[in-house]
Amino acid sequence: MKIKLQYIFNVAIGGSLAFSLLNCTANKHTGQKLIWSDEFNYKGLPDSTKWNYDVGGHGFGNEESQFYTKNRLQNARVEKGNLVIEAKKENWKESKYTSARLLTKGKFSFEYGTVEVRAKLPKGRGTWPAIWMMSENMKKWPDDGEMDIMEHVGYNQGFIHASAHTKNYNHKINTQKTDTIFVKDVSENFHVYKANWTPEKIEIYVDDKKFFTYENKEKTYGAWPFDQPYFIILNLAVGGFWGGKEGIDDTIFPQKFEIDYVRVYQNK
Repeated sequence: MKIKLQYIFNVAIGGSLAFSLLNCTANKHTGQKLIWSDEFNYKGLPDSTKWNYDVGGHGFGNEESQFYTKNRLQNARVEKGNLVIEAKKENWKESKYTSARLLTKGKFSFEYGTVEVRAKLPKGRGTWPAIWMMSENMKKWPDDGEMDIMEHVGYNQGFIHASAHTKNYNHKINTQKTDTIFVKDVSENFHVYKANWTPEKIEIYVDDKKFFTYENKEKTYGAWPFDQPYFIILNLAVGGFWGGKEGIDDTIFPQKFEIDYVRVYQNK
């Protein structure tokens, strides 16, 4: 939650509340420094110095039904302090739905650290929002790795999934490393989706509750390709082999994936 410091001091009695809140924030990332963020404290299109777009309607390897657009406010915009990725039911080129997929590829990538994304998810059968990461030097999937910090399929409301995909462990061969946590109000309230990434392991949290760990036990590239820079992806897919497994409910659209902030920390 973005809290204005002036407001904190105004409501604090003798400054004690302000000190408590600020101290809590500092302690949360003791030993770490903020290296990149988008607080979405502006209006209009997403900041082009931070975000690129994937564009197209070819399914993106997942049999998705939407067309991802670029520089289109109807599908991706910043308003009221949030990034809004909106999926709409409309004909667009060869697709029947539009949405957006934003990524920091070519603009920001990093190796090891903590990623925090505060977000509120869409709901309804056919929606498939995700917060995830891929290698800046991706040559072949899944050999070069993928980290899924948050995935949610609308027909299975409230179940948050996290996964690690590698050459040895991925859904194509049914060996993927994954886990799930239930959060009943993901579409009504904002929650913080977090990944801690070190050379030893990847840990995924919702609101500081850890529910997935993937450890670097085998010390091979086939099992652990995560010693290289990765970039961040935010998207809202429609349908697909997972999101559309039980069909798409056209009555739910438009649907919004709202992101309050994206922050990346590294050890000092």
